[in-house]
Amino acid sequence: MNDTVDKLVIFLAKRDGIDKLVKTFQYVSKLVNWHVETTYPDLATRAKQWEVASGLSRKAFRTGRSLTGFNALRRSPGTTPGFRLLAVLANSGEMVYFFFDHFLWLARIGVIDAKYAKRMSFISAFGESVGYVFFVISDFILITRGLKAERKLLIEEKDSKEEIKKIRMDRIMRLMGVAANIADLIIALAEIEPNPFCNHTVTLSISGLVSAWAGWYRNWPSKT
Repeated sequence: MNDTVDKLVIFLAKRDGIDKLVKTFQYVSKLVNWHVETTYPDLATRAKQWEVASGLSRKAFRTGRSLTGFNALRRSPGTTPGFRLLAVLANSGEMVYFFFDHFLWLARIGVIDAKYAKRMSFISAFGESVGYVFFVISDFILITRGLKAERKLLIEEKDSKEEIKKIRMDRIMRLMGVAANIADLIIALAEIEPNPFCNHTVTLSISGLVSAWAGWYRNWPSKT
């Protein structure tokens, strides 16, 4: 892996990689639609169509994704009872999100009755919100532990540059995860409990882009 093109090919070969790219399309087009809606209605219509198509495409890419949380619980449920509980709550919320998102996609494309879309969207967003809250709690606990471990290594003044580097990289990745989860939580809250802040186009667009770009950072190949 020698250059950016090699890394981009690997990134786009991943399901998460293509999802983050299409998510960027979705929320950039949403922002464009809002910005030109009154001045350039034709352009706004095209941007809206791009937004809708991107959103539906992402739902198709996520087919079977509900198994990810189940497999995470099956393979690595956590090292302590507290982390096991957090893992169960976080991954259960995520499984509900992705499972009902399948039905939302089917309702949006007309395979099942469109009247179910609103209900599926609410259940999916509720599960998503629960998952994000507990993922964020888990990440903050692990970030705190990492800070304590780093402080201890610095006090001991041992030759532990590599270990400290590993702790700091883990912290950056977890902070990116927290940023993405909080941004997606705002989007989910807009569906669960509509309000002027969360439902504003700028809030939704910025949240979507923060989540997408944090995902880009976390999934981008780092080794050369």
